[in-house]
Amino acid sequence: MKIVETSDGGARVWRVSIDTGGWQEKNDLFGEIVFDIGGEVFRQTAEEFVQEVERFRAHYLVGEGPIFALYETVQALRDVAEAEGRPLTSKEQALIRGIRQRTFVMFEEQLRAAGDPGADPELAT
Repeated sequence: MKIVETSDGGARVWRVSIDTGGWQEKNDLFGEIVFDIGGEVFRQTAEEFVQEVERFRAHYLVGEGPIFALYETVQALRDVAEAEGRPLTSKEQALIRGIRQRTFVMFEEQLRAAGDPGADPELAT
């Protein structure tokens, strides 16, 4: 979830959809998030948020095209390291972070073009 300030000083709450990877407006959750009611709430940097959203999208969504090819590349890197019984190298970790940053921008640009009001490709820059 993300909370975004509106031009009039208010806030909008957006949750990433498990079905589409797009954004669903969930303003009714504002109080629960801000006052840490009923769940685990934590702050993330924009970079951490981008990485987490892309982990989520890659895990739950299936499709074709360049974004999904990049998701498969990330998974292949992880699979090789796991098969070799080793952690990801620092170069592999950096490559995965870079790929996820790029897929976030690509996904968000597609969402924006489709009219998703929660799309924000600039968040990754």
